[in-house]
Amino acid sequence: MSSREKILNAISVNKPSLIELKQWEHPTSIDETKLTENFCTVLNSIHVTVKKIDSKNELGDDIARLKSDNQFVIDTINITESDTKNIQLLNADQLEALDYAIMEGEIAVAENGAIWVTEERMINRLLPFICKHLILLIDEEKIVENMHQAYSKISINQIGYAVFISGPSKTADIEQALVIGAQGPLTLAVYILNRK
Repeated sequence: MSSREKILNAISVNKPSLIELKQWEHPTSIDETKLTENFCTVLNSIHVTVKKIDSKNELGDDIARLKSDNQFVIDTINITESDTKNIQLLNADQLEALDYAIMEGEIAVAENGAIWVTEERMINRLLPFICKHLILLIDEEKIVENMHQAYSKISINQIGYAVFISGPSKTADIEQALVIGAQGPLTLAVYILNRK
């Protein structure tokens, strides 16, 4: 018997018996009525502008103001089928001057301010990263407490591409100086659609 076989035999003899993995549920610690409040607190702490609205028309009015100021704006919420196809075909060179990208998130997480945005909502994968300013709309009813709850609502195998977005782009790797917008938007604004 070789040394290798002796070692493997010793391991198999001394192997502990298998213990069934217990199912664990993350306890809820936040009162449901305070989810939005906690979400807003986290967003404010990471330099995100928060605006609560009662209808999508309020966001539409803000978008109209941006367009009237000759800003390059792509709104993926109120979009026609032909516009969708045109936006899908835009490349990085064509989107380099993009001022504002507006899209709707599917889930928001109170503990870290992250918002889950799928490719279906962003239309073009470049939009949330190449724009100067990003605006995300989230329905208040889609705010969950933590990442455990968020992942329980996500079907990853049914999505081609998606990402959690939390705050504007920030890095402090270079000379320990905080740089905003180095790898993404300079600002993030979150519009919370109030349902209560």
